[in-house]
Parts: sequence; C-alpha cells; structure tokens
Amino acid sequence: MGFPFPLPADAIPAALAVRLLTVAATLCLARRPTACRLVAFGGSVIASVATFLVAATVVFSGVSGRGSLFRHAASGAAVAYSVSPLSAWFLLVLGLLAVPIAVYSVGYLAHAVPASRSAFVGAAFNVLIGAIETVFVADDVIGFLFAWELMSLTTTLLVATEHENRASRRSAYLYLVMSHVGTGCLVAGFFILASMSGSLSFATLLSGGLATGRLRDILFLLFFLGFGVKAGVVPLHVWLPEAHPAAPSSISALMSAVLIKAGVYGLFKVCAFGLGTPRMSWGLALMAVGAVSAVLGVLYALQQNDLKRLLAYSTIDNVGIILLSLGSAMTVLASGHGELASVGIAASLYHVLNHAVFKGLLFLGAGSVVMALGTRHIEAMGGLLRRMPWTGLFFLIGAGSIAGLPLLNGFVSEWLAFQSLLLGFQATPGLERLNFPVAGALLALTSALAAACFVKAFGITFLARPRSRAAEGAHEAPMVMLVPQAFLAVLCVLLGLFPGVVLRVLGPVMAGLPGLRPAGEMVRGAVMIAPGPGRFDQVSPAALAAVVLAGVSLAALLGRRAYGGLRRTPTWACGGQLDAQMEYTATAFSKPLMMIFRAVYRPTREVEALAEVSPYFPREVRFRAEIEPTFERFVYAPLTRGVLRVAEEMKILQAGSLHAYLAYVLALGVVLLIWLGGEQ
Repeated sequence: MGFPFPLPADAIPAALAVRLLTVAATLCLARRPTACRLVAFGGSVIASVATFLVAATVVFSGVSGRGSLFRHAASGAAVAYSVSPLSAWFLLVLGLLAVPIAVYSVGYLAHAVPASRSAFVGAAFNVLIGAIETVFVADDVIGFLFAWELMSLTTTLLVATEHENRASRRSAYLYLVMSHVGTGCLVAGFFILASMSGSLSFATLLSGGLATGRLRDILFLLFFLGFGVKAGVVPLHVWLPEAHPAAPSSISALMSAVLIKAGVYGLFKVCAFGLGTPRMSWGLALMAVGAVSAVLGVLYALQQNDLKRLLAYSTIDNVGIILLSLGSAMTVLASGHGELASVGIAASLYHVLNHAVFKGLLFLGAGSVVMALGTRHIEAMGGLLRRMPWTGLFFLIGAGSIAGLPLLNGFVSEWLAFQSLLLGFQATPGLERLNFPVAGALLALTSALAAACFVKAFGITFLARPRSRAAEGAHEAPMVMLVPQAFLAVLCVLLGLFPGVVLRVLGPVMAGLPGLRPAGEMVRGAVMIAPGPGRFDQVSPAALAAVVLAGVSLAALLGRRAYGGLRRTPTWACGGQLDAQMEYTATAFSKPLMMIFRAVYRPTREVEALAEVSPYFPREVRFRAEIEPTFERFVYAPLTRGVLRVAEEMKILQAGSLHAYLAYVLALGVVLLIWLGGEQ
C-alpha cells in the first residue's frame, strides 16, 4: 500500500539522498568553517523536515507506506523500507529533535569545537541521523543491521571528537565494545529466525509464529541483550555515563533524546510484538529491569557533580520508566487483556516523546552553560540565572518536566505509568500481581528522587552566587542557540497541557500493534484523559496546574499583605561577610541521600588536614569522596579478566606455522561436511 498523501512515495530515499549530498558538500567546504556548518546543518534540517512530514502523515492516518531504498537490477538485490505507524512514531520523535539540535549546532560548534573539526562533526551528524532514520524504517535484516552498525560506528567517532583527550578515547572505545556485543546478539537472533523461515524480510521473521517453546525464550533473551545495550538499561548501561559527557553537547542531546530510542524501538518491534504473544515472564523481567534501572539511574545521578554526567545517568532512569510501562503492558497482554495493555503502551510511547523533548532541552541548556564557563563541574558554577536568564528559564522548564510537575509533559506519561500498574494489579492473576504494587512503589521513589536531583542541578548551577571567575564572567548564549531551547520548552508545556491530543494521535499507532485493543474512552477531550472507567482515573493536567498555581499565588498575595510589601535587606551571615564559600555545595546537598542509600553507594571518603603549627589550626583541609562503581567492579572487571585469560590461552593456536593453519581449515571443512550431512 502506498503513501496516502501528496508527498512522493520516495520521500524517505530522497531525504537520505539529501543527506549524502550534504555530507559531500560539507567535506568540500572543510576549509571554510562557517559555510561548512551552515551547509551541514541546513541540509540536515531539510532532510529531517521531509522525514517528519512522512512520519506525521503515517501516524495520523494509520496507513503504512513501503518502497525501496536500494535496488540493483542485474542481481535483483534490493533493500526495502516500510513506514509502519510504530516506526513512524519514532521517526516523528527523531524529526522533532533533529531540527532544533541542528539549528543549535550552528552556534554551538562555532565556539565549542575547533574550526578544523567542523566538517567532520557536520558530516558525521548527517550520517548518524540518516542511519537512525534507516533503522526505524528498514524492512529487512540486511538493511537494519547495516544501518545499526553504521549508527554505532558514527556515534563512536563523534564521542571521540576530542580524541587528544584520553578520557574521550576510552569512552569511545567502551561504547564501541558494548555496541558490538549488542550487535552480535542481534545478528544471532535474526539469523536463527532467518534459518527457520528462509527469508530476511521482517514481515516474515516477525510474524510471531516461527519460534516455539524454549527457543522463543532464547530469542527474547538475545534480542533483549542486543537492544538493551543501545537503550542503556542496567546492567548494560556502563557505556552511557561515559559516552554522553565526552561527546559535544549537541551530540549528547541527540544521543540521549533519540539514539537510545533505537534500542527502545527494537524492544517494541521485536521483543514485545515480533515473537508472538509475549510470555508473562518476559513482561515481569522487563518490569524488574525497568524498575532497577529507574531507581539506580536517579540514585547515581544524584551523586554526580559533572552536569552532563548527571543528565546521562538520569537518561538511564527515564529508560527504566519506559521499560516499566512496556513490561506492565506485556504482562497484562499475556493474560489476554488487550484493552488494559494499551494503557501501558500509551504510557511508554508517550514517555518516549516526553523524554526526548525534555532531555534534549536539558542537554542543550547544559551545552550553553559549559560553553560559557568552559567546565562541566557544578561546584564551579552558581549565580548563572542573572547572567544567562533565558538559558536558566529553559533549563528550569526542562527540570520541572523531568521531575514530573503538573503543567509539564513529564507528569502525564508518569501518571499513565502509575495507572498502568494499578490496572495491571487488577488484571493479573496469582502471585505475579504483587509485582505491580512493588513496581509502583519504586516508581514513586524514582519520581521523588528525580525531583531532588534536579533541584540540585538547577539550584547549584543557576542560583546563589558565582563560585568561580568563569561563572562571574558568564554571558548568555547567542540567539541561534536560544531559539531551539525555546521551541523545546514550549513543547514541554504543550505536551503537558493537551495530553488528549497526543493520545488521540497515538490511537492509530496502538491499533496497528497485534493484540492491543485501545479503549476509545481513554481520551476525554484535548485536556483530559481517563485510562479507566471510573471518575478516579480522570485527570486534567491543565486544571491541576491551575489549582496549584492559584494556591501559590494566593499564598504569595496573603504573605505580601501580611508583611506590608517587600523589604530588601542583606542576608545575615553570622556577623561575617557573605561570600561564595558559604554556599550550599552540590556534595553537601547529596550527602543525606548518600547516607540513607549507603548500602547502594558503598561510599568511601578521605579527609586530610594540612597544618604548619598545630593540627587544631589547619591551613588547608582536603576532602575526597567517591562511590563504588558496583557494576564495573563486580560484573565487568571479572568478565574482562576472564575474556583476557581465555584469549591468552588461545594464543597457542597462533603458532605461526602454515601447516598448522592449513590443518585448522581442513578440520573446519570436515566438521562442516559432517554437520551438513547430518542436517540432510
């Protein structure tokens, strides 16, 4: 079936062709950095708008579109694409973020990246987005795996943009290794399905009827590992807090907002709806992984004093919320309740969009701060709201969104996630239903900790007094960097005020997923939603926000009348001079929570007092504290040592003898002949 809109059916290949031409023109203009940036990101905007229009049309109509990305007439080889409502939703999210990030990059790269690397970053940016687009629309294994690998390699290069920095090289290498482990799992899973069906088309491989019994569980595990690495779920997350801070901030925004969604897309397409009706154990496993990722992600984010690293860990938290909702939907779907499962799917897909918008906004704001100060260390910031008022306002909106405050978009998808857990408890039989209240409690804990985390991120960064000369001399970002942040901030508000519109748009997407029966009464107008039949389930974020704002305004008005107006006086500083050294630090803010969750953090600290005369009158006190990298130390370090030990033992096979190598080939040939003979 073709595209039901006036755009040509080959709009997707045309957009990819624009990206290829843009890459070529960018490289040709490498010696002219300004023109190079304008061409690179201008071409990216044109291509992204085209794919966004295609995605929007498919999402609104619910009708898929198909075509060919590549066709070789002589051999008959072809790489097909298909824009289904599910893939169109993720393509829509990509388009919404790719355009403002591209505009932001024009100003950001002029200051944050050496001019000699502008062509490289601009070209790689286009290749990366083109690869992600192809991942979302690929209709066969070959096209999907090619785009997946291209996406991974391009991201590795962008993470290593500052390759002279050893930490950047290490982050890129870690990302590359983890990505290839995940790709190996995907190759194994897809080739097992291909050997059973004799086809490489997704329409055949993911029809749901190929694998049965234990083989289905093995395939689910392979695909979960493969896509889970890219999504950054615990314990496969170790690359994420290293790679996101190392990349340029606009690339960090793209990685957090969209790149990890490629892994989420795979979990939807294959694990949830491509292997047949999901088992209840699969849903419970996703719920467990999602809950652990959400709680640990925000706990580790709370202890970070690197602004971009804090945002990276909070990405793990939000991916956990997405998987928690998806897992609850799979569990309920396994019980045959397709109408209740649609609530969990709606929560998950809504949060995919919401997280992309507010996390893209936060990373762009962080990029403006880092560019102005030259550091990512929160302790060196402070007082930036007066010097960067627009950046501070937009960052505050993003922080409120990720904390789940009413009026903003994060509240709606998290509220839907809670509702999916409540409905799942009612619909799931046996002891398995106890997983839902436990998951709900962990989700509530995550929401509270996220609020505390971003009070710290905004308060220590933008409020009080400057803690360094760089903070004192900071100035607002240029307009080309502020407009994209303003666009995303407005989206945060609109997506929070009009959830009914978003859920109505999601209707065709959910209707196209097997087993779901989305309830029409979920949407009650543009501003009200009701997942369940009762009045308790109804909520209007706009009305709730209006009540909260009215209460705050009334309290402020009464307080002003009681005290007869505002009175400005110097802050009392115990008789001393108020300065930046007396401010609350990021470390002190996080200390109480570190003590409460010390069993998770396993903290260590060192205090050293330097004195010239008496230890009671120290000249300097040095304090060093750190939390134990649990997964790196207890999971990946032993695994790495084991792999290296096996590799050392296998060196004996590399004898350097031609006769030995010929014997290996002969032995392999004999084994293959015996195996193939046994298959016949």
